[in-house]
Amino acid sequence: MRIILLGPPGAGKGTQAVRLVERLRVPQLSTGDMLRAAVAAGSPIGVKAKEIMERGALVSDDIVIGIIADRIEEADAKVGFILDGFPRTVAQAEAFDTMLARKGLKLDAVIEFKVDENALVDRIVRRAKETEARGETVRRDDNPDVFKIRLQAYKAQTAPLSAYYASKGALKAIDGMRPIDEVTEALRGILGR
Repeated sequence: MRIILLGPPGAGKGTQAVRLVERLRVPQLSTGDMLRAAVAAGSPIGVKAKEIMERGALVSDDIVIGIIADRIEEADAKVGFILDGFPRTVAQAEAFDTMLARKGLKLDAVIEFKVDENALVDRIVRRAKETEARGETVRRDDNPDVFKIRLQAYKAQTAPLSAYYASKGALKAIDGMRPIDEVTEALRGILGR
């Protein structure tokens, strides 16, 4: 299965992606991890990415799509993959769709985690307190002020993906505010497994 998970930071996409990886036996693809791997491997696209990153610039959509195109050719991703955090913009989604079509592939599901923004801030504060209580380092983005900035960026850049995928009839929504196990079951219902 080829799946995209959409939703704002803190919506539970990462938690559910881990469960989907286990159940579906497909990899979760992280564009950051893929970029670092391509650079480390010295692939042609990795060399381009390295030059750009060393200048402190953002890697273009074309390079990111190229890295994903290479990654989904690897054996573990041949049967499917889960994308969480990509695409981030409609332009990336369009380029990704074009790349998939060239490979004769299509997405099986685009699932959006619907959440209450105010409750998300509370969720992040709670997560930071639980992390601290366990004696672990709190993620920098689990600070409520940083989180609100990330949420604004999501709303400006990524939220339009909902309309894009809905217009293609590909978008399924899920209540991300439900307990984790209930969200997992709802995903199972949408995916049929």
